[in-house]
Amino acid sequence: MRGSCERSGEDEKQEEEATAACGSLSGVPEAEQSPEANWDSDLETEGTHGLRELVRDTLYLRSCRAHSIVPISCFLRQGSAQELNLQHRGLGPQGARALASSLSSNPYVKRLDLRDNGLCGAGALALAGALSKSSSIRDVDLSENQLGVAGVQALCAALTANRAMQKMQLSGNGLEEQAAQYLAELLAHTDLKSLDLSYNQLNDQAGETLGPALAENTGLTELNVSWNHLRGPGAVAFARGLEANIFLKVLDISYNGFGDPGASAVGEALKANNVLEELNMSNNRISAMGALSLGLGLRVNQTLRILVVSRNPIRSEGCFGLLKSVQDNPASALELLDFSDIQVNAEFDGLASSVKGILPELCIKTGACRVEYKKELLPVFRSALPASVPK
Repeated sequence: MRGSCERSGEDEKQEEEATAACGSLSGVPEAEQSPEANWDSDLETEGTHGLRELVRDTLYLRSCRAHSIVPISCFLRQGSAQELNLQHRGLGPQGARALASSLSSNPYVKRLDLRDNGLCGAGALALAGALSKSSSIRDVDLSENQLGVAGVQALCAALTANRAMQKMQLSGNGLEEQAAQYLAELLAHTDLKSLDLSYNQLNDQAGETLGPALAENTGLTELNVSWNHLRGPGAVAFARGLEANIFLKVLDISYNGFGDPGASAVGEALKANNVLEELNMSNNRISAMGALSLGLGLRVNQTLRILVVSRNPIRSEGCFGLLKSVQDNPASALELLDFSDIQVNAEFDGLASSVKGILPELCIKTGACRVEYKKELLPVFRSALPASVPK
């Protein structure tokens, strides 16, 4: 679906449409504004579930005709299912508009998966109107849809208005620094619990925008910004936001470019943060010096259970320094310290044996020694485990 949104005539005015949508959060085409859109509330009082489904399907079919698209049969067959999976269906903006009319009056769907449908900004704008009003949908996946700035603007406004939404996935949408201002507003003023921004193009300027918003976050507990371009001052600003955050429990910043300055800022954040439990910093260009700075936070932190620093050039001395910090912290809560793909020496092995005597439940993974970690990890970290470790 990549590239289908480029040079589209109907998408040329997405910015203007999104701005208007943020004010009214209408985003619903005329075909969706008929009196039939209110039938559902009457049917609920009558308790006629079959008739409610008939009305929903009728609205959808009429909207499909209005937008000259072929209806999706699996949607018509879903009945009262709680999950609507429409991945890779090629909906496009018109398909999204037709679907939006039915979603607005659907009391069943709790999870909506529209990954890879070429929705573009226009499709996101239409869905934003439905999502802002839905009281049932809790989990939405809009990954790989080329949403653009206009689409993100409309969606962030919708999620800010709808306090029932719990999880949003916006992975792989090519989001750049221009989208960061709307994502920052979402971070600071939302009841979302989980947000996935991985595989985008958020750079150091975006990090400088998102960092202060992360400090103001009032509910997000899981954030994934892996596979972006957070580096330099942006990485430092983002880490400083973590220092003041009091809600986030799971953070994945792997495959960015935090480097030693970013690692040092994260170490400072860990000194003050008493909430974060799982942190993935793999593949971030962190050297042994950066690892030692990170260790200063581990020396006092009492909540972090899982730390992944695999695939960083921290060498054996960096691994030794981090482990020594854990040894020096009698209140450490660490259960997993992951140094995968980093070779260590005999001196590290000796320290590991000593630490295991103090913290027998601590799992230490290195490039030379792989130990089974039997406790279940959250999905954001399961990909970091080698094939030999049960998931």
